[in-house]
Amino acid sequence: MPLFEYICADCKHEFEALVIGTKTPECPSCHSKKLEQQLSVFSARSASGASSSPRAAASPCGSCGNPNGPGSCQFDS
Repeated sequence: MPLFEYICADCKHEFEALVIGTKTPECPSCHSKKLEQQLSVFSARSASGASSSPRAAASPCGSCGNPNGPGSCQFDS
């Protein structure tokens, strides 16, 4: 069953919705139907049970890898 991620255009609430058929989802917060569908990251499991290579650990900053930690990277305004 398709599970989609949305952001409400009215109240900016982020949520996931299970969409069945042609049913139009609505924001669970304000009940608006003005939604922006987001790109989702999905995961899949191998039928053989083989695992993929391990992910790299998150960097100290979480965004750019600045070793000084959160709040010190070039992406923070």
